[in-house]
Amino acid sequence: MLALAPAALAQNRNPVAVRKLHSFDIKVSDVARSVKFYQDLFGAPVQARRNGSIYLRVGEGPHFFSISQAAPGESTGFSHIGLSVADFDVEMIRTQLAAAGIRATAAPGPGENGLDLASRSWVINHNETAELFFADIEGLVYHLTSEQYCGGSGPEGDLCAVVESPVSEGMFQLIDYSHFTNFVANRGRANTFYTSTFGKRFQAYQGPAAPVIGVGDGLQFLMYVGGDAQGAPTEPGSINHVCFSVETFDVDRILAQLTDYGLTAREDPADTQPLMHWISMRMPNRGGAPQGTPELYFTDPDGIRIQLQDPGYCGGTGYLGDSCPPLA
Repeated sequence: MLALAPAALAQNRNPVAVRKLHSFDIKVSDVARSVKFYQDLFGAPVQARRNGSIYLRVGEGPHFFSISQAAPGESTGFSHIGLSVADFDVEMIRTQLAAAGIRATAAPGPGENGLDLASRSWVINHNETAELFFADIEGLVYHLTSEQYCGGSGPEGDLCAVVESPVSEGMFQLIDYSHFTNFVANRGRANTFYTSTFGKRFQAYQGPAAPVIGVGDGLQFLMYVGGDAQGAPTEPGSINHVCFSVETFDVDRILAQLTDYGLTAREDPADTQPLMHWISMRMPNRGGAPQGTPELYFTDPDGIRIQLQDPGYCGGTGYLGDSCPPLA
């Protein structure tokens, strides 16, 4: 309880003013292949390029996701979640994070990753832009930015002068982010930390011990699932998947289009391979509709998991998962 006290105080005093889910980065084995895959599916224009990474716009932007080359020996997958913050100020936010138990340090050195990063914040300067990152107690990494950040230049990284149109319109029209689901050793600790540090509340429950943390617009959320292991973590947490909201969420149509593109239906949940798709029916015991709330997933060429849902999906009940109690 004492370890959580700084976070509890931060909630009442001065929480970090997180506004939206803003971005993520994935490490892939072949950047060109992955960019083609995501542009074929989503028709996402290139919003910026930086050090070999490609930034693809989500919806009307400036939200995006970046695709980066995995270094030799580095695993593919999500490297961080990006969150926008109102009135973005690096030093003020680092002070707020310090009150929540996140100490300000220098940027990580070569070979530092996972739990090496736990409970640290750091800044990486890219020309004029000060890029602020922090990792929680389980080593999950977040990139905090201004609401206008596009991965470009300028003090707030908000200058992306040339947007490169995709070759095709894509099969699905991205509207925005829906949520990120993260696997952790102690879900209760994570939920306490993030509700306190960001001043947020539970938006819905996907089971008695599975709340989702509303980011603030009544739709987007962060979810932390896992066990209740006590003490210091021995393994880093992980970002399991990202969910996008798409125009015209029709399960049969989307599955048919993914199949036509070359993805195959997953038959064994224990054997998830790259380029598969599947439906998970969230039943009433997990906060779903009486006949189930369909949740649609697929994997990319590196096996990275992506979820697609209706624009009204809030993690709640109803066929579309769009029924959540109003946020107080």
